[in-house]
Amino acid sequence: MRIYKEFKFEAAHFLPSAPAGHPNSRIHGHSFRVVVWMEGEPDPTTGLIREFGDMYEVLDATRAQLDHNMLNDIVDLGPPTLENICIWLWKQLKPSLRRLARVEIHRDSCGEGCVYDGPVA
Repeated sequence: MRIYKEFKFEAAHFLPSAPAGHPNSRIHGHSFRVVVWMEGEPDPTTGLIREFGDMYEVLDATRAQLDHNMLNDIVDLGPPTLENICIWLWKQLKPSLRRLARVEIHRDSCGEGCVYDGPVA
């Protein structure tokens, strides 16, 4: 069974590898939507995989690192592609969300996104 919680953030970035003159080579911003999935069997006493309120605290702390910031300045993110943002989110969340199963990031206005199910075992 899986549950999910979403959060949104606004951020700016540029892609250093983009060719000169390409729109991605210049600083620009996006609205991002993140979906965080947890999996497991519900606890027999609570009926929950994880309390959504507990997830909110973890997600909000991570969101605060991204929201209205320059993604290129975030330590250990690397080039701020959707792929790298997914991996970075996973690494930030996994220590607190041990049942983490998937991280999705979406740029809905562009019809783009990325899904990460964690490192290959």
